[in-house]
Order: sequence, then C-alpha cells, then structure tokens
Amino acid sequence: MLIDAHIHLEQYMAEEIPSLLDEVDAVIAVSMELSSCKKTWLLAQTYHKVKAAFGFHPEQPLPSSKDETVLFEWIRCHAADMVAVGEVGLPYYLRKEQAIDNAPYIALLERFIVLAKELHKPIILHAIYEDAAIACDLLEKHQINQAHFHWFKGDQAVVQRMIRHGYFISITPDCLYEQEIQQLIQVYPIELMMVETDGPWPFEGPFAGKRTAPWMIHSTIGMIAVIKGLTAQEAAYILTQNAKNFYQL
Repeated sequence: MLIDAHIHLEQYMAEEIPSLLDEVDAVIAVSMELSSCKKTWLLAQTYHKVKAAFGFHPEQPLPSSKDETVLFEWIRCHAADMVAVGEVGLPYYLRKEQAIDNAPYIALLERFIVLAKELHKPIILHAIYEDAAIACDLLEKHQINQAHFHWFKGDQAVVQRMIRHGYFISITPDCLYEQEIQQLIQVYPIELMMVETDGPWPFEGPFAGKRTAPWMIHSTIGMIAVIKGLTAQEAAYILTQNAKNFYQL
C-alpha cells in the first residue's frame, strides 16, 4: 500500500472518493483557500485515510486582509486535525500570464511559514524555479526544516541547497515523459523523496485522457526504481516510509 503525498481530493466528485482511497494507504489532501479547507477537513473526518493540510494556493488573487485573518484563525482552531500547512507558496504560473507584484505573495508565504512554526507542523510548498530560492530564503530565515516542495522543478544550485537542508520533494506521473524530472530523480536522494499525483490535474504521455487517480503513482515508483537502480518493491517501501515519517502517519 502506498501514499499519495499531494492531492486536491476535495475537487473530485463525492462518489469518486471511496474508490480513489481504495488504491492507497493514505493521501495528503491539500487545500486551496478557506472553503477548500473546510471541505478537506470534512473529508478527513469522514475517511481515516485522508490526512488534511490547510492553506492558500498561490496561483490565484490574494485574499483580503479580513479573509486572511479568518483563514489563519480557522487553521489555528483546526490545527489538531491537520498534518501540515499547505498548499502555500508563490504564483509562478500566474506571473507568466499577467503582470503581478510578487512581493505581497512573498509576504503571505512568510506568514504561513511563521504559522507552521507556531503550530509545529510541516509546510507544503508550491515554489518552482526562481521561486524555490525565495522559499528557501524564508525557510532558512525562520529555521524551518520540515518542508515539502511538491512537483518541484529548479536549477542545480537550488536543488543542492534543498538537499543540504533536507527538504523533501515529491514526484508526479510526468516523470514518465519529462526528461527534466527524470534528471531531478537522478540527482535528488530517494531518502528525501515522496510520490504524488496532484490530482485531479491531468497528465500526458501514457496518462493522456485518463482521470488522474492515486493508482498512477505505481508507474511513478517504477520510473524512480529504474533510475535509482532499485526494485519497484524497494523503491515503494522507501518512498512510503518517507511520507509516513515526514507526516508522522
């Protein structure tokens, strides 16, 4: 049995969820904003395999000051029901689409990092390429080591920096057809790696036209095993134990 380390479970239809959960031992269900947090919280109360993370996805307009305050207080009130703060980070793709100021997003991310430290929780980060270096700056500033960069992409300098600090990454099914991710797997220690789907985000290659689901991580593990020179069983064990230990499952 395996762990999907990053999935937007609340975005699936209610009738889909039981069969999705049959495919894994547990899922780390991340949240987009307050209403998403509440849906994720309810799923975690309903299904023991669902481990909730509460946060604010950065690829959207910033919350108002009032909405941010309400969100942070809600997270504090439900800290006992979550395994991590997440998903939070910086708007890399949104900045590609429109001219926006990154500074307020950086400030919000720092407040989430402070919150994670306050609550003694790991943090799940959406921070790729140059944004990853900014996230590392903030993590180092606040002496946070329990960081999980999901679907990470970045240059060798930031990769080596993350490895030195023991930050985790998680690999998606796109490793079957993306050379950039295969090269990352070669370099990054498997001891600092998990697997995820980021479902329901769709994939290409052998998964084109298929509804993203946790069963896809079997193929991801197979690719990691080949690259690392392990059997699929060996890789699956290490990756699952990594997720269990990181999230204290």
